[in-house]
Amino acid sequence: MSVSDQPTSHYQYLLKTFPDVMAAVEQVGSTIRQAGPLDRKTTELIQLAVAAATQSTGAVHSHARRALAAGATRQELEHALLVLISTVGFPKVAAALSWIEEISA
Repeated sequence: MSVSDQPTSHYQYLLKTFPDVMAAVEQVGSTIRQAGPLDRKTTELIQLAVAAATQSTGAVHSHARRALAAGATRQELEHALLVLISTVGFPKVAAALSWIEEISA
């Protein structure tokens, strides 16, 4: 799985159209990640799981890429999703697993 540092075209559109809002969103995320003891990889895996639970394809893509960039392995991404089966159900997990496949090169 390759990790692209390039934001999606939609995210680039948001950055261009709403620069102040996007800067604030990014600042909130950065502040929250630094507010506690969890490392970047762990926070990205948590956010990946929540994205999968809410069926947000774009967020699954984004947090999978970010988790990989933070040092997570493909197996860790998959495990973070598999542990959701008893909570959110197999269909949502299966969909999220297919979405992380989409970021493969």
